Amino acid sequence: MSDSFDFADPEVVVPGADGPPGHRTFFLQAREDGRTVSLKLEKQQVAALCEYLGGILTDLAPVSDADLVSPPSPSTPDGLEWIVGRLAVAYEEADDRIVVVAEEFVEIDPDSQLDLDDPAALAEAGFDLATARFRLTRAQVAAFIAVGNDLVQSGRAQCRLCGRPIDPEGHVCPRLN
Repeated sequence: MSDSFDFADPEVVVPGADGPPGHRTFFLQAREDGRTVSLKLEKQQVAALCEYLGGILTDLAPVSDADLVSPPSPSTPDGLEWIVGRLAVAYEEADDRIVVVAEEFVEIDPDSQLDLDDPAALAEAGFDLATARFRLTRAQVAAFIAVGNDLVQSGRAQCRLCGRPIDPEGHVCPRLN
């Protein structure tokens, strides 16, 4: 069983990547009260989360210049606690916080007929999924989006013909066959 985390008032929540483009490991890192936690993500999860958070910020009042925070830089993780499977986002109007909840990825035999949306069924089958909850200010979300979008866009160049990434060693484009 992996550890669960609750960051009620984090100093930093930021996406990061380690390694060269094409071989990067993406992660979500949070710091609060001297504690740092890093969770493994996929590049597509970072991109989708940034896009979704951007939509939420668009629906809310703009972040004032006084509230803006500099986009933080993640530190290289000592290790990754677990792999993120699902992500959920909610808005707490009373506290003006955007809550991101990450749920641990679990590999289940597709033939098992286990309902992944039923926590009781998962627990009965011996899967006690860890979660991580992050309560972010709108300014922290804006900084998260800036860092995340830069990370996603700083990957390998895309082939103009097929749209697939071009490796440093080259690219065999299927459209040229």
